Parts: sequence; C-alpha cells; structure tokens
Amino acid sequence: MAMQFKRQLKAEEDVNLTPLIDVVFLLLIFFMVSTTFTKESHLEVNLPEADGQPKTEAELKVEVVIDANGAYTVNGRVLLNSQIDTLSRALELVSNGDTSVPFVITGDANSSYQSIISVMDTAGKVGFTNISMTTRLPSEQEVAP
Repeated sequence: MAMQFKRQLKAEEDVNLTPLIDVVFLLLIFFMVSTTFTKESHLEVNLPEADGQPKTEAELKVEVVIDANGAYTVNGRVLLNSQIDTLSRALELVSNGDTSVPFVITGDANSSYQSIISVMDTAGKVGFTNISMTTRLPSEQEVAP
C-alpha cells in the first residue's frame, strides 16, 4: 500500500512593491526638505550713454571710485584695503543708513571686472537701488577712423 500525500499547491511568487514605494516616498520627502531654494536678486543698473548729455550732479550721493589696481575710494576717502567687509562698512557709514541716495560707480578702464562687480554686489546687499555707472565722452581722436 502506497502512501498518498496531498500535493501542495505552489504559492504564487510575486514581488511586494509596498516597501519599494515607501522608500521612494521617503527619498522624495528627504530631497524636498533638504533642497535649498536661492532667491536670485538682480540689480538694475542705469548705464548712461557715452555720447549723451552729462547728468546733473545730485547734492548727496555715494560715489565709489575703483582705480586700476582695484583699490576703492568712497566719496574721496581711500579705503585701507579692498575687502568687501571694509567697503560695506564704509558705504553704511557714508550713507547714514539712507539707501535711497544715488550710488555712482566710477571704474578705471584698466580695473578688473571682478572689482566692479564686487562693488555692485556690495551696494545691492547694503540696500542701494539707484545705482549708475559713469563714463566719459569719447575724444575726437578716438572717434576718428
């Protein structure tokens, strides 16, 4: 007499996706929380025409002059160094906290582009909104072909 065993039904093999979906949602939440959002600020700069009429001088203004070596002069006073912190403190001191006064940047033709951008960036961080750059009228020798 042979023993008859009941044949066991094969269990269906499938992949349980629930833990995978949980991990994906946790990663999504992690990246959403850890992402830093930067607010880009743009400075509006009024560039005067090189051949236009000269602007009338304002009574009170903040003028930063950048020489060919990158040294800063704020309203006629030479700064001790060319560091941004020094420039920022000088701008706050000269403007007495009033950032609505005109801010004029005068850069030497041989000064570095970075030093001019640093002045513009610092002025924006301090709060100046009325920023302009000075140019000079071309002489007749430079215009002639």
